[in-house]
Amino acid sequence: MNINFEYHEVAASPRLEAFVAEKLNKLESKYDAIVGADVYFKKENTSNPEVGKICSVRLAMPGPTIFAETSTASFEASVAKVITELRSQLQKRKEKLKAH
Repeated sequence: MNINFEYHEVAASPRLEAFVAEKLNKLESKYDAIVGADVYFKKENTSNPEVGKICSVRLAMPGPTIFAETSTASFEASVAKVITELRSQLQKRKEKLKAH
């Protein structure tokens, strides 16, 4: 799987990239239709300390693309939430494909 990382107003982090790659590879092993992923890290100026670090992931696969975005206090927590959302979307798509 090809993973592209983009940072907006955030310094690039090899540790964060390795963390995301590990999580996405786990998803790919369960859902083999995933071709690639675009991962975006953004920092939002906000007065609320519980949000502001945004992680967005777009999965490339046959059919419509799957997208999830979450904002929390840390990028690691945002990644974990995004992966959970992606897993549920992939499970729904897999169930739809099985029904036909």
